[in-house]
Amino acid sequence: YVDQETAESLDLIDLVIKINRSAKVMKGGRRFGFSALVVLGDGKGIVGIGFGKAREVPPAVEKAVADAKKHLVRVSLVGTTVPHATVARFRSSQVKLLPAAPGTGILAGAAVRAVLEAAGVRDALTKALGSKNAMNLAKATFEGQVSLRTKREVSALRGVQVCWISRTFSRSRSIARIARASVASRARAGGPPPVAGTRARASGPASSSAST
Repeated sequence: YVDQETAESLDLIDLVIKINRSAKVMKGGRRFGFSALVVLGDGKGIVGIGFGKAREVPPAVEKAVADAKKHLVRVSLVGTTVPHATVARFRSSQVKLLPAAPGTGILAGAAVRAVLEAAGVRDALTKALGSKNAMNLAKATFEGQVSLRTKREVSALRGVQVCWISRTFSRSRSIARIARASVASRARAGGPPPVAGTRARASGPASSSAST
């Protein structure tokens, strides 16, 4: 978490995700209470979520903002999007986060969008599965952002150079591309697809002469 001194020096923006009203029946009538779910961030990779309850809406929002300041964390970004695809779960809600090209925007619902915007994400594709509860979706998005890692962070954790990771990834993509092209060419020619673990036999006069 970000320490309190650093949090006080940051230029933070707060976004109210949801205001919920509850009622309790008393002897003299109904007594109302309010709860607020707020996301706090600087738009540059720092984000936090807070929850507060009070008899009125403004005190509930103030409590939620104070709670969010205690739970600020730094998340990884690559430009204006997330470093890689990830799936996060909180209770019965599940959120998928996918990187997107610049100019795509944030394709998400209100709760997921608020958390991403507060963190500084401007381009991302998302999909919410399971419960559509705003608090569960917001916390699932928050957990997904916390789990993100860039190539340099992974290389520092594993002690592997970034160039080696990129070269291995490019080689695996090239092999997959060649395999797909081979399957497509066989499909166009009307031949059967290659079977994994076996070599395709040569066809033509050379193979017939070799067999004789």
